[in-house]
Amino acid sequence: MAIDTAEFVSPRTLREALDIRAAGSHTVLAGGTDFYPARVGKPLTEPVLDITKIADLRGISRTDDGFRIGALTTWSDIMAADLPSGFDGLKKSAARVGGIQIQNVGTIAGNLCNASPAADGVPPLLTLDASVELSSVGATRVLPLSDFLVGYRETALRSDELVTAILVPSSLANASSEFLKLGARTYLVISIAMVAVAIAFDELGEAQRVRVAIGACSPVAQRAHQLEADLVGRRGDLGALVTREHLNILSPIDDVRAAATDRLDAALHMVQRAIRNCRQ
Repeated sequence: MAIDTAEFVSPRTLREALDIRAAGSHTVLAGGTDFYPARVGKPLTEPVLDITKIADLRGISRTDDGFRIGALTTWSDIMAADLPSGFDGLKKSAARVGGIQIQNVGTIAGNLCNASPAADGVPPLLTLDASVELSSVGATRVLPLSDFLVGYRETALRSDELVTAILVPSSLANASSEFLKLGARTYLVISIAMVAVAIAFDELGEAQRVRVAIGACSPVAQRAHQLEADLVGRRGDLGALVTREHLNILSPIDDVRAAATDRLDAALHMVQRAIRNCRQ
């Protein structure tokens, strides 16, 4: 019996990739850590655009106003990069993505485009005020990460666009940052809850800029804006100021990993702990 095979294209330049993206309905392949497990034992039935050979999309560089993380930058690349303290939370999240094999090939843009509520990279990037660069043949636009992620496994990516970079401003680059993840085991696990925090202190120890993000407790990871505002200008044990009311933004579900009430309890304690772990 004949088996239909799909088109598989692997350009070496961004322009080629954008032309292909504009002309068809190709599924984009980056690290493949979500793509391949979903197709085990099955022939490809959709056209595939493999962007892994586009060298310009990989790496981290400093810009005039911050940092540029190429879409194909892997979790191992992030862990090995010489980055300031504000990225410590992102590095810790990178170390909790799957195992070493996944970290070596999984990409930061793939993590965002998959748009899982439990995507490890999202909370720390939210605390860094990250934006997503989207490119097409005719234009480039930049969206805040919170606007790029529009719902459960939904993004604002258009059918003719590719994510080309994640842009991080320098405003929180030197902040103290933390990332905590709760799962059934230490590695190779989907989160029950996760928390990222970034706090910029002044010379007196007062919190001047605060970012708190919680993942795996809502369809999309959430910033705790009211909590952030309540902590600005405060010093001392900031974790003691966190209340359950600050987490009313969350909408956890019951599933095989945890009950919704357990997720909320865990998130509260993790936020308190992560804030306490951030030091001047």
